[in-house]
Amino acid sequence: MILDTLENIGKYAGLNPLFAKVVEFIKENNLDSLSAGVHKIVGDDLFVNIQEAKAKSRQDAKLESHRRMIDIQIPISGTEEHGWSPLSSLNEAPYDEINDIAFYGETPQAYYNVKPGQMVIYFPEDGHAPAITPTTLKKAIFKVKC
Repeated sequence: MILDTLENIGKYAGLNPLFAKVVEFIKENNLDSLSAGVHKIVGDDLFVNIQEAKAKSRQDAKLESHRRMIDIQIPISGTEEHGWSPLSSLNEAPYDEINDIAFYGETPQAYYNVKPGQMVIYFPEDGHAPAITPTTLKKAIFKVKC
């Protein structure tokens, strides 16, 4: 898991061959002006999902993980809280192959806020519970093939 300011995203371009395309997309597009939904960048290997996340409490937010995709999550309209636990600390959970997601029943080991102008990167080894917020929140979730 990486938590940093969005201005530093270029420093992580070497971590995955598609990260440079994410940096390029962010430079060329105003995330706030993108319509809700999926915007393909490199087919199914790289896309951004612009979401209107509904209000969610810590109790409602379930830890999740992905095997095939890396998440780069960027809040656009407000601050959101995230929960995190290393995948190695979580019990085995059913994996949905089609949607590349598993949900866990454990409580996150840590919570932190992510604000507009910041980003968080989740790798397959990161259990994460995003979008904990008292109000609706617009956010961008880049999905990057591992």
